[in-house]
Amino acid sequence: MQSIYTIDGHKLLGDKVEFNPSPNHSGKFPTGLPDVIVIHFTAGSSFASSVAHLCNENAKASAHIVIGREGQVSQLVPFDTVAWHAGKSHWQGRSGLNQYSIGIELDNAGELSRNNEGQYLSWFNRTYPSDQVFTGTHRNKTASSFWHAYTEKQIAATFEICQLLSRVYQITEVVGHEEIAPQRKNDPGPAFPLDRLRSSVLDERAMNGSDETLQEFGDKQVIASSLNVRSGPGQDFVAVAKPLVKGQKVKLLEKQIGWSKVEFTATGWVNNRFIE
Repeated sequence: MQSIYTIDGHKLLGDKVEFNPSPNHSGKFPTGLPDVIVIHFTAGSSFASSVAHLCNENAKASAHIVIGREGQVSQLVPFDTVAWHAGKSHWQGRSGLNQYSIGIELDNAGELSRNNEGQYLSWFNRTYPSDQVFTGTHRNKTASSFWHAYTEKQIAATFEICQLLSRVYQITEVVGHEEIAPQRKNDPGPAFPLDRLRSSVLDERAMNGSDETLQEFGDKQVIASSLNVRSGPGQDFVAVAKPLVKGQKVKLLEKQIGWSKVEFTATGWVNNRFIE
């Protein structure tokens, strides 16, 4: 499948991509690096505020890119340069993952709490409607909790960009901040399909666009908390029905790379990544 993004001079190019240079970075990666992608959430109030924070030299933090909830992207550090996103971290015998990895921040409030009125609140006291809330158990915990849900556009952009990065930089690992710093961090959390992203990037068949997970037509089910149904195979097509919910059954009728035509009480196109 033709990527909607390209990389030129270690910078991401695309319709919704901008470059906002951050002063918070070190030198160039050594030859053969980076070979890891680290996924984070911003735990911030907005895309713009998170970009501004990571571009403030007093923050002493940065990332290579920030991906917004509408799929927009801001690149802060070129991909050949060490950004400051991982902090104290350890993975597979390596410590200090900044020096090995590309850091991707997703605009997301993170873990939420529920008050006595049933409202879902972020740590900065913003309320979120129930259709933006994911309930699930974090991989490093045993009890279920509430999390700010990621959007379909945001997840799709993350998958697309990570697949491109893996081809350009020979990525061998995709990890969450929660995996490389489990005592300190809980991002990107259970609302993000980290294991599916890892498989998508590292599975050679997926990178070649074979899409073998949906080879068989017939009954499938929705695995996203909310899945848009569109008039055609792409994000630019209009919605034609109410979003499908997690666990809802659909019948796979037709398939293109990345998108499937499904039948339920209506007919429309959905992103392949959110049915199985």
